Amino acid sequence: MVTADKFEGKFNKEITALLKSSKVADRNSITFDEFFDDKMLIIIAIREGIPNTLFELIQNYTPFSEGEWANFLNVSTKSLQRYKTMGNHSFKPIHSEKIIEMAEVTKVGLDVFGSLEKLKLWLDTPNFALGKLKPKELLKDSYGKEMVLAELTRINHGILV
Repeated sequence: MVTADKFEGKFNKEITALLKSSKVADRNSITFDEFFDDKMLIIIAIREGIPNTLFELIQNYTPFSEGEWANFLNVSTKSLQRYKTMGNHSFKPIHSEKIIEMAEVTKVGLDVFGSLEKLKLWLDTPNFALGKLKPKELLKDSYGKEMVLAELTRINHGILV
């Protein structure tokens, strides 16, 4: 498991390198929070394609198993394992978008719950406000992800349904 500070430092380097190579974002460094606050940076990263090194960093930081990642990305676990052996593999935009979405859910969830263990427990527990589904079950598509983020925001503001 990667600590938050170590993750953010590595993330900052990886995302800055990716966006510099795009020649669209010409900033010397981009922080984790700046990235998620700037939708244009997210769009550029998605269109460039998330490199496997950044995906592995995100994958190790999130509360999701390799099988869950394969499900979210609609690929086999064997494909994910094969990507790890390919040195410079970048994900297609459709997969890159899902990777960024799962990183965003993790970021917001950690802001709300303060620990990966508590976030994981919440994601795995049926939630009345989400139709009695486990939040994790809604993360396969972007509408479900938005519902999960909205519920996390309500929890953060003390609005319990």
